[in-house]
Amino acid sequence: MNRRVIGLVNGAIASSSYGTNPLFALPLYAAGIGVNSVLFYRYAFAVVIYALWLTFVKKISLKIKKEEFLPLLILALLFSFSSLTLFIAFGYIEAGIACTILFVYPVLVAIIMAMFFKEKLTKTVLSAIVLTSIGIGLLYHGKPDATLNPLGVGIVFLSALLYALYIVGVKKIKAVQHLKREKMSFYVMFFGLIIYIYNLKFCTQLQILDRPILWVYAIALALLPTIISLETINVAIKLVGSTTTAILGALEPLTAIFFGVLLFHEHLTVRICIGVFLILFGVFLIVTRKTTKKT
Repeated sequence: MNRRVIGLVNGAIASSSYGTNPLFALPLYAAGIGVNSVLFYRYAFAVVIYALWLTFVKKISLKIKKEEFLPLLILALLFSFSSLTLFIAFGYIEAGIACTILFVYPVLVAIIMAMFFKEKLTKTVLSAIVLTSIGIGLLYHGKPDATLNPLGVGIVFLSALLYALYIVGVKKIKAVQHLKREKMSFYVMFFGLIIYIYNLKFCTQLQILDRPILWVYAIALALLPTIISLETINVAIKLVGSTTTAILGALEPLTAIFFGVLLFHEHLTVRICIGVFLILFGVFLIVTRKTTKKT
């Protein structure tokens, strides 16, 4: 029971922290910083901060075996490309609807686990997916004249698929099962950084952050939706399984609602309150369900 509680708490923290991506990324875009530069700073700061933390505070060795290299690289590329495609999508469709569409990933996780790993989809799991999906749909309240760019929607779906594959991979790739979660998180960030170094022509096209506030946003991106999110999601996946962790991701849009009301003076409408209730009820079903096997 203690393992399950710890896993559920970590899953909730992971989804909430990952939901802060637009909060820090959009101001950087508004300042003229491109997608690859934003993500370079996000991953580079995360790698440096986390390496120092693990080495000097937790005293954890970062050495890995040869057979662990490829699985970690695959997981890193899945996670990093998921970040890249989501951030690219922000340029085609509103961040709110992009994050709403992204929530298709718990459904994808459930489908992958059922099709390839013979995991049974219980009525509770299906009910939770339906309730949270409807709830998230109610949370979105875009501009009346907003249109959905098909390319943007497709890019978000790709991001959701990559994120779903990462979640399944952490649970099912045997070569990383014995790794400490901290070491796995570090190498996901470290190898993920390679994508942006390459995209920026080995940093020759890197845009400089020329204001202190931009550094604050970049460091916040490294801490909340990267280090904290990765650290806690890896714990959750190992303790409560990939499907349960994915469904807890419904808490991501609640983060956006919280910051919207707190910082941007958005109003809580009846529609949003109903959406929040459905999400919390769906998560409640998952948290209180009885499990006979790991998912």
